Amino acid sequence: MTIQPVILSGGSGTRLWPASREQYPKQLLALTGTDTLLQATARRLDGFEAAVAPDTIIVSNEEYRFVIAEQLRQLGKRGRIVLEPAGRNTAPALTLAALLAARDGADPVLLVMPADHVIPDVARFQAAIAEGAGLAANSAFVTFGIVPDRAETGYGYIRTGDGVPGAASARAIDAFVEKPDAATAAKYVAAGDYLWNSGIFMMKASRWLAAIERFNHEMAAACRRAMDNATDDADFVRADKAAFLTSPSDSIDYAVMEKLPSAPELGRGVVVPMAAGWSDVGAWDALWQVCEKDAAGNVSRGDVMFESSEDTMVMAESRLVAALGLKDMVVIETPDAVMVAHKRNTQDVKKIVARLKAEGRSQAKIHRKVFRPWGWYDSIDHGERFQVKRIVVNPGAKLSLQMHHHRAEHWIVVKGTAEVTNGDQVFLLTENQSTYIPLGHTHRLANPGKVPLEIIEVQSGSYLGEDDIVRFEDTYGR
Repeated sequence: MTIQPVILSGGSGTRLWPASREQYPKQLLALTGTDTLLQATARRLDGFEAAVAPDTIIVSNEEYRFVIAEQLRQLGKRGRIVLEPAGRNTAPALTLAALLAARDGADPVLLVMPADHVIPDVARFQAAIAEGAGLAANSAFVTFGIVPDRAETGYGYIRTGDGVPGAASARAIDAFVEKPDAATAAKYVAAGDYLWNSGIFMMKASRWLAAIERFNHEMAAACRRAMDNATDDADFVRADKAAFLTSPSDSIDYAVMEKLPSAPELGRGVVVPMAAGWSDVGAWDALWQVCEKDAAGNVSRGDVMFESSEDTMVMAESRLVAALGLKDMVVIETPDAVMVAHKRNTQDVKKIVARLKAEGRSQAKIHRKVFRPWGWYDSIDHGERFQVKRIVVNPGAKLSLQMHHHRAEHWIVVKGTAEVTNGDQVFLLTENQSTYIPLGHTHRLANPGKVPLEIIEVQSGSYLGEDDIVRFEDTYGR
């Protein structure tokens, strides 16, 4: 038996704004340690006793593809990144992954994990996975239920049934239950036979494909066409857009898990209890619960000072944040936005994001620091007819050969060596040297060295938007 990790990494995490943005969501952030949530998920089977496929399958979209590839590279891990042309919820995403896993006639047990969960107790997680793997290898559809430690209204629940013969702790799934109100959640916890629905699943690839074919033939057919016509591009598998867009949108729970009792020949649905400190960090109050706290219950990240404060979270990215006399508060500072909320109101952050989108504000989509396949840039200042950027280019990387209609640029090298294409000239610049790119000139910036290249770019002109780029040649296929 081989376990094939499948990581679903398509969510936007709007309730963790302003740290999480549409084009750089929470799974790509290091919220609880040095690893990002995606990296922590990819590490979760390290040291596992059973056979694990060497390549993790990650299903995501175009926006995140290079950041995901880079984060895997930092871990020394290999991945096959399936690119969805559009979001269609988790069932089509898993179907694409199952088709890829079965591409060469293999039939591994799929371990399906959202990329944005926090699970501190990896040993207990792996113990639950080991039990689930044995059940899945025998054609069961396995989900993992979190043993609740409080009456939580933000999670769905699973009502458990009878024990599963031969299993240590697994139980039959009696019903999936929607998010309850507070009183109902308290009854569930008191009853003892309800678990939180974790959204983590295990099943054989063939079982999932058979179930989708039975319960949603239109979805199965669309995903098969999308993968039959997919193109492989380095680490990326690009599902065919026209075919995938014909797929219905549905979740794993609704598309298959809740329908299994009507088709017992496909395999039974079972739940394995897990008590591993799990959280889906769906909002800032949930993140506060799983983070290490000081004696007063405060959580800090960055340059933070507390005075007479308790049970408060403060995260500072770019400056000192001082918190005085706060209780049960959340303060999140980024270079371009600050959010202050009571913990009981953190679910409402998505309302602010909705307003930002309605007003066309950039803070809903991107950070001031923007990651690109070649590195990143930070727009450190701007005004009428000028913008100043700090640009870092990874070793061996290069930007596209391009031209601008409305702006000229000055480049000053701060660190490293730059290979500059400026019109028909190609030359090297080192620290403290500079060049001028006139409006309308073809140009390119590359890093031929072994250390990151850092420059300051000063743009001037009548229009400074990122869409004023004419690309003539691009390593990354944009």
